[in-house]
Amino acid sequence: MIPGGGQPNMQQLLQQAQKMQQDLAKAQEELARTEVDGQAGGGLVKATVNGSGELRGLVIDPKAVDPEDTETLADLVVAAVQAANENAQQLQQEKLGPLAQGLGGMPGLPF
Repeated sequence: MIPGGGQPNMQQLLQQAQKMQQDLAKAQEELARTEVDGQAGGGLVKATVNGSGELRGLVIDPKAVDPEDTETLADLVVAAVQAANENAQQLQQEKLGPLAQGLGGMPGLPF
């Protein structure tokens, strides 16, 4: 039974919102610390990004380096970074998706 003639308890709603905000901040911090990889060219180029999509590392196998064909190497780097970012986005969905859905279910919040 909801006290106050059917009106939600504002104090309880505020506490829930604050907890969700804390959970969201914690998940975002965890994402910033988590690293995911992407690769291209059968592993010739490997990129590492954090869960927020920030590039943290790049490894290029010497076999991928051809001074006569730097375009292919550039394409491999771009592909590896894109693959790593796709993995980071998937991780974001896993970590933040349930929290965003929880916020969307709270009355009075614009989600």
